[in-house]
Amino acid sequence: MNKKTQIILNLVFIGSLISCIAIFVADMSVKKIANERVIDKTDILSDTFAAESQIILLLGTAKYLKSGAVNPYYQYRIDATIELFNTNKIKHIVISGDNSRKDYNEPQDMMDDLMKRGIPSNNISLDYAGFDTYDSILRMKHIFNQDRFIVVSQKFHCDRAVYIAHWNGLNVWGYHARDLNKYLGIKVRFREKLARVKMFLDLWSGRDPYFLGEQIEINAYE
Repeated sequence: MNKKTQIILNLVFIGSLISCIAIFVADMSVKKIANERVIDKTDILSDTFAAESQIILLLGTAKYLKSGAVNPYYQYRIDATIELFNTNKIKHIVISGDNSRKDYNEPQDMMDDLMKRGIPSNNISLDYAGFDTYDSILRMKHIFNQDRFIVVSQKFHCDRAVYIAHWNGLNVWGYHARDLNKYLGIKVRFREKLARVKMFLDLWSGRDPYFLGEQIEINAYE
């Protein structure tokens, strides 16, 4: 093996090692904060949760898979939001998702399905500029003027959202929707590990959401 090849292999090894360490540290940091603030249906009626759960932030995702079937992550988030709303503790739901194309509208799709399940439209606000979880959390703070709310998504996603909120001084809980089993969701879980590293880059850089704008008053506490 010549010297140039050895140097390249050493650099690849060092880069891989740094990447693995970054993924591990990011993952452990998120779990440490989120462990006590992401709950399931057995905790819905707790007094602590009741004090923080008047507003839901429902994180968007695509309604359909490439196969044309309904995305189970989408359906389970809708189901979880209905569960929370039916506790009579929820006053308002903000749906934050991607509407970057005319033919793709995560918030509107979710609103339509929630209304079909009995939630009135005046209990729902739409955030069309939630292009990623970081933006969705910060727009709740800067656009919707909320510093306490509950995030609805799968647990791995709630964990990251709660960490972002904690970093920004927000009092946020997560309510985790049903997840896929570890074999069906393996690709998503791997992507989540990388997303947590990107999250820290966003937090350390202090970047603003891609879009801000005028504040929206949702009057959830009146």
